[in-house]
This record gives sequence, C-alpha cells and structure tokens, in this order.
Amino acid sequence: MTTQLKDKPPLGKIIVITSGKGGVGKTTSAAAISAGLAKLGHKTVVIDFDVGLRNLDMIMGCERRVVFDFINVIQGDARLKQALIKDKRLETLFVLPTSQTRDKDALTKEGVEAVLNELKEEFDYIICDSPAGIERGAQLAMYFADEAVVVTNPEVSSVRDSDRVLGLLASKTHRAEKGASEPVRPRVLITRHDQGRIDKGEMMTVEDVLEILAVPLLGIVPESQAVLRASNVGVPVILDEPSAAGKAYEDAVARLTGEDVEMKIESEKRPGFIQRIFGRSA
Repeated sequence: MTTQLKDKPPLGKIIVITSGKGGVGKTTSAAAISAGLAKLGHKTVVIDFDVGLRNLDMIMGCERRVVFDFINVIQGDARLKQALIKDKRLETLFVLPTSQTRDKDALTKEGVEAVLNELKEEFDYIICDSPAGIERGAQLAMYFADEAVVVTNPEVSSVRDSDRVLGLLASKTHRAEKGASEPVRPRVLITRHDQGRIDKGEMMTVEDVLEILAVPLLGIVPESQAVLRASNVGVPVILDEPSAAGKAYEDAVARLTGEDVEMKIESEKRPGFIQRIFGRSA
C-alpha cells in the first residue's frame, strides 16, 4: 500500500521558472527545484520550453537518452510516455526534453495544454523551464501556470526585466484572462548573490530588489563555483556535493511546499556563516 504524502495536490501543480533576462540561472534553478521536490518524495516532471537550444537535459545529465521530445508529443509523433526520461538518481523525477532542431512556432497553446493536462493526472508537480524573455516560448511556458518562480540577479537590468515578466504573469496567463479568483502566485528567487559586490555598490541589495518587484522572496542563492561544477557534470546542484548554493535551493524548495524556513544568506567562502537574517517570509 502506498503512503500518501501530506498535503499532496489533488491534481498536479504547474510551476513556471521564468526570468526576463538570460544567464540568471533559470535552467539551473529549474533543475534544482525539480530535483529538490523529488527528493521530498513528490512525483515531479520538469519540461524544457526553450525550443531550439535545449539545455535542460544537459544539466540533468540525460542528453544521451533523448529519443523523442516535447515537440514530437505535441505534433503527435510520439506518446508522452515515450518522451519522458526517468532520472537515474531519483525514482520520482522525470524530464521532458525539447527539440534542438525546431523553432518556437512548433509550440501551440492547444498542444501545450493537452500535454500539461495529461501530466497533471500523474504528477504532483510540473516544473516548466521557460526560455528567457517575453516571446512566444516564454509566454506559453507561463500561460497555464498556477505559481511562478521569477529568477533574478541583484542587478538593475535583470530586476527591470523581471518586473516586466511579473506584469505578464498578472495579465497574460490563463488565470488572468479567465478572471480566476486566485491569480498566478509569483515569488522571486535571487541568484548569484555576492555580498562583497553589494558592499562595493556593484550589485543591488536584497531589500532594493524586493522593493522594486514587490513580491514574496522564495530564496537567495549565493554566487558559487558549485553551480558551474554541477552543470558541467550533469547533476542538479542540489544533488551534488554539499554547498551553500545547494542548501539555498533546498530551503527554497521547502518554502515552495509550504514550510516556514528562516531566510538566511549563506557565504560560499565561509560555509554556514549567516551574513544576514531577514524577517520577510516566503
């Protein structure tokens, strides 16, 4: 007999990992969050919406196992179960890669909705790894979302672009268009946090980022060589060797599932050192 998880959603919850600017760690975050949810026992699938680039399967370490992809499923060339790749490290984690040879026009709203509806019947969490920007692929990745994690660096251009994405989440999603009583719930994940650069005035403070974006804070991930190392070996950083970045993602995942976890900034140079404690909760 299978033990039911506490507070398991009746249907899978769709969470989009998005950003306005490229290079902020969005795919790294999608991989870490999906792996973190699976570690907690939740059946989780992460979908690559970045048609034409397809980086998620590399970070997840399953690029050699891709036979069919998201676009094949949408166009009826393969069944969903043929395209899903089961992670070798976690029993409850699956990857749905995308095509490297098509363009984003291959994504259709009807096709995406059909795939997501099928996944919601089987999975607890569906993580949508959005391409950067606000074009078609990004808008389709967020359109059917229940919640959103907006990934940003503490830099003016990144925060400005994230603010634009928050506007789209509030107005251009299925929930917004249907006038749903509960809109898409956004939270911000600050990545590449570097207290030394902040002290020099080269980066924005966490307070400044939150004042501009005005959404709850999900987590703060420090600048870390562990992220690059994990990506290079095809392992989500949350599953790699212990690091401040991995711990920050673990805490973010816990908050995502409703746990009340103290907000801390960890230093990669001095593991476990609490530089600042924030009263804000996720």
